[in-house]
Amino acid sequence: QGKQKKARKYAVMKRMISLRDERLKEKDRAKAPVKKKEDPSAIKEREDPQHPSCLFFQYNTQLGPPYHILVDTNFINFSIKAKLDLVQSMMDCLYAKCIPCITDCVMGEIEKLGQKYRVALRIAKDPRFERLPCMHKGTYADDCLVQRVTQHKCYIVATVDKELKRRIRKIPGVPIMYISRHRYNIERMPDDYGAPRF
Repeated sequence: QGKQKKARKYAVMKRMISLRDERLKEKDRAKAPVKKKEDPSAIKEREDPQHPSCLFFQYNTQLGPPYHILVDTNFINFSIKAKLDLVQSMMDCLYAKCIPCITDCVMGEIEKLGQKYRVALRIAKDPRFERLPCMHKGTYADDCLVQRVTQHKCYIVATVDKELKRRIRKIPGVPIMYISRHRYNIERMPDDYGAPRF
């Protein structure tokens, strides 16, 4: 003879006693939350994010030649694959002097990649590159670049990483440089914003 299958009961929960139940002893009972009375004479504080003074709507007035370009790890690697000279290609793209900036965490990321990326490391140690010190722990560069660009709006971010691009697009007034068709392109520059020209 076969066993009769018992149907499982779904969504059945064990009944639990409430912490405010009168059957509980006084010491085990949960205390009712005490509401603080608001002082009507107290000044109400509201935190609004401070908007940077360099922005005229979406137009960033801090961007101008010489352009400071924050370089990401994958941007250097893709430049090598596309056989592009970093500084020269940046100048060809923007028609102005460019100063590539590299943070300590980006440098750490390239060093971690090992022997395979020694050419990228040599390019990153170029004296034309400006080195920016980092105070945070670890070598995750994306958070560092986003934070730096949020605080100081004077940078253009050079990256090929889709996730980082998506995060930077949310920050107003920050252009993105990327590689397509074996040349550097810029996603948005001050002339695109439609600000008045004087």
